[in-house]
Amino acid sequence: MLRIAVPNKGSLSEPASAMLHEAGYRQRKDRRELVLVDSVNDVEFFFLRPRDIAVYVGSGKLDIGITGRDLLLDSGADAEEILQLGFAASTFRYATRPGTATHVGEFGGMTVATSFSGLVAKHLADHGVEASVVRLDGAVETAIQLGVAQVIADVVETGTTLRNAGLEIISEPILESEAVVVRRSGAPADDPKVQQFLRRMHGVLVARRYVMMDYDIRAEHVEKAVQLTPGLESPTVSPLHDKGWVAVRSMVPTADAQGIMDDLYDMGARAILTTTIHACRI
Repeated sequence: MLRIAVPNKGSLSEPASAMLHEAGYRQRKDRRELVLVDSVNDVEFFFLRPRDIAVYVGSGKLDIGITGRDLLLDSGADAEEILQLGFAASTFRYATRPGTATHVGEFGGMTVATSFSGLVAKHLADHGVEASVVRLDGAVETAIQLGVAQVIADVVETGTTLRNAGLEIISEPILESEAVVVRRSGAPADDPKVQQFLRRMHGVLVARRYVMMDYDIRAEHVEKAVQLTPGLESPTVSPLHDKGWVAVRSMVPTADAQGIMDDLYDMGARAILTTTIHACRI
């Protein structure tokens, strides 16, 4: 039975469970459940603190897990990323009061406050900077105001919170993070249960990015039309009962679908439809 760690709370929890549900796995209905057995799919889910997931997986107690790239790297666990999941994106940056420093190389002798002490300590070491790192849980932007640190490192979305605290973002991003699937470093890459899980999750990612598009068009315009809708390999083209017309079916990126429909209509295509893809294998 495949043993999988899933975030039990926070910004990773609901999107992870939703994606697993789309992939055909049972998910808990009661948030107090800590363990869920999906006997149909031969999987056992363990709902854990996101910060702990990489540690459990790295120790070999669990086969794979879903966590953030930032949490994986901060943990120092013997685990590695094997699939990006496309949600919970965030940027990890340094910030300080204007005039304190302009880049990481000037942090020598300063104190940096963060909730990700392992990640920041490694980043500073990689840049040859000797600085103290203080770990705080939440609201690290107040650390400078209270004199605990001269610099903070935190997740930045719009930067509004930092600006409101009188801070400015400096230097290059420490890390671009998102939700990822992790496994123990050096674990067999060809484990069939893991590979099946990854195929399902990848199928969800593809299904979310594409729609199925169908349309009818005059045969003489097919070659031009399929340049707009090439599909993943090639589109399906079928003759219609009405002579001179064909039906075309192809996967197109969801983000481009409306524009493609407009272009096809101008080309003479009619009965242009898009259908949501609920599951796929590519």
